[in-house]
Amino acid sequence: MHRNEHNQPIGFPLDDWTRADLPDREPMSGNSVVLHCVTNTEPCEGLYKAYTLDTKGLAWTYLPYGPFKDQAAFDQWFEKTCFSDDPLFHVVRNKITNEAIGLASFLRINPEAGCIEVGHIHFSPLLKNTTMATEAMYLMMKRVFDELGYRRYEWKCDALNEPSMQAAKRLGFTYEGTFRQAAIYKQRNRDTAWFSITDHEWPGIKDSFEQWLDPKNFDSSGSQMRSLASYF
Repeated sequence: MHRNEHNQPIGFPLDDWTRADLPDREPMSGNSVVLHCVTNTEPCEGLYKAYTLDTKGLAWTYLPYGPFKDQAAFDQWFEKTCFSDDPLFHVVRNKITNEAIGLASFLRINPEAGCIEVGHIHFSPLLKNTTMATEAMYLMMKRVFDELGYRRYEWKCDALNEPSMQAAKRLGFTYEGTFRQAAIYKQRNRDTAWFSITDHEWPGIKDSFEQWLDPKNFDSSGSQMRSLASYF
């Protein structure tokens, strides 16, 4: 507990804090995936094709856009949405095949407070529930904390989106609470669940990821020997 000269409780000192850096546009490369910042429409055809493997369009339920009726509608959304600095969209590619198989972004970027969010996560069936998906999230965390110097990394989702809630917990995020009636999208209410990782927690979480991602943790068929949760 820190206190001022009047014995009032105050936050811990940050005498050496200046600010974090803005995310750069360099690729993030791992063993199985590469994340490229969106700079052109080249990924559109591959992404749309990958997303159509979700034949019922269920993965779009908790996003404020989609599903799209055809390639042209997707391309129009992509060009309108994915070229901003905040959100800063990245295409997730299979490192072996170079296929575009998902999107994720940094957003609500606040270098002065050292706070940044991951969002607009839309993984196709080629990426969802794979080692590649976990590594993609690890690479984004590593950039935020190790390269850019952020203090806080946020994950927010519809509180009814149970897969996203469970994914956040599996990846090491701490649930902080739910903001009731926080947003409206697709003509319906959204209660928003908040999760975060702080810079003090990151070293232990990073170590857990690196142990899980070690090739020795996977058998000859690519199945994990130990779960990520077992390393936390």
